[in-house]
Amino acid sequence: MEIIKGFRERIVSGKVKFADLASVESDCSSAKNGGDLGPFGRGKMQKPFEDATYDLKVGELSQPVVTDSGVHIILRTA
Repeated sequence: MEIIKGFRERIVSGKVKFADLASVESDCSSAKNGGDLGPFGRGKMQKPFEDATYDLKVGELSQPVVTDSGVHIILRTA
């Protein structure tokens, strides 16, 4: 969790862009797209991830989100 918090801090401080960090640190297939999962509707993602995504405003960065797939930082883009 501390590693993820550190990643988030680097993004928030402007030391690194979300897409650049996701491209090298994410183990999700979205890494090749800078962490962009593309559009998705409700019921398509694990509940904690979905809830966190829809709680964000466009342009906001989430706190770490824990799902069965791991720990995530979400940047809502749409």
